[in-house]
Amino acid sequence: MSPKHVVFKKVSRDKSVAVYMAKRDFVDHCDSVDPVVSIKPRCFLSLPVYVMLSCTFRYGRQDMDVMGVAFRRDLFVVTRQVYPELQDKEKLTHTRVQQKLLHKLGDNAYPFFFEFPDNLPCSVSLQPGPNDVGKKCAVEFEVKAFCGENQDEKIDKQSSVRLTIRKIQFSPENTEVAPFADMTFEFLMSEKPLHIKLSLPKETFYHGEPVKANVEITNSSSRSIKDISLSVEQVTNVVLYSNDKYVKSVAKEEPEDSVPSGTTLKKEYTLYPLLAYNKDRRGIALDGRLKHEDTNLASSSIVKQEVLKEVQGMLISYKVVLKMILCVFHSEVSVEVPFKLMNPNEPDDMVFEDFKRAYLKGVVYGDDDESPTEA
Repeated sequence: MSPKHVVFKKVSRDKSVAVYMAKRDFVDHCDSVDPVVSIKPRCFLSLPVYVMLSCTFRYGRQDMDVMGVAFRRDLFVVTRQVYPELQDKEKLTHTRVQQKLLHKLGDNAYPFFFEFPDNLPCSVSLQPGPNDVGKKCAVEFEVKAFCGENQDEKIDKQSSVRLTIRKIQFSPENTEVAPFADMTFEFLMSEKPLHIKLSLPKETFYHGEPVKANVEITNSSSRSIKDISLSVEQVTNVVLYSNDKYVKSVAKEEPEDSVPSGTTLKKEYTLYPLLAYNKDRRGIALDGRLKHEDTNLASSSIVKQEVLKEVQGMLISYKVVLKMILCVFHSEVSVEVPFKLMNPNEPDDMVFEDFKRAYLKGVVYGDDDESPTEA
């Protein structure tokens, strides 16, 4: 039997409005974004019902106000009336899930549809510390349904429903050339140079996938090399308010390798940039988190050329950094290579299987594959 399709449901405290949502993750495909559909509010009052989609950037607590500047900004807000209907329900185009919910819920169900603008950021948040309280720094999306005389009046919490959703980005097709850095260092009182090459097998890695880095060091100088280390650094740029930058090491390897003068080192190192190794570390950027659900390290930001970076809230990037110490003067040499950390492409929803009567065991499915009837 095929797995059941999960529908998220939330009801207001006074039972006047309920929201039904087929999914809570909406994908930015770079050239288009999944629309917010398959959500059904229903109202048993005589008041109109409105639905709001909002994107908010929060850089501090909601009650913070410094010199008249609140550390919260609505990047996008759109509100639509769904009851009484402004258009005949029968003339609207519905998704398959909407059609099933309309059939199941009856005349009190009203579908609606939102589209994300191209310039909105993806959901991201900074992980708070163990002792931090209040709202975290984040870019968040929310769907809200409420009853009221008009959409501008103060919303009654008893007659409203709020659902957090996520806008996420999947990896584009990985056709890029493998990134590398190739550098030569020359030193005083050394006739020959130090040559370092750091390379990655590909530019885009998926969450949970180990990052393999190839290191080639040709030490023709008169100085020996020790304390070699590699790390994956997450760089978070908060571009909306102050252009702050946070650099956090999310994976590190410290081998006991050294390269004496006149020798060569060629070796592959493996790094594991995982949230599991960075729990409770304050300031680590995460993909947007839904309540009671786990998440992962924030995905790399891919910004369209025509979009202003300032409206993105936070921009995330990653790099592999190779560091080493030169003996005698104990000076540090470093080389870095940027890469992307992303979610893999969304699998195809439609799966075709041969019909096998052995699976039925006395049950025959009718026209609706989710409504079995006894044989």
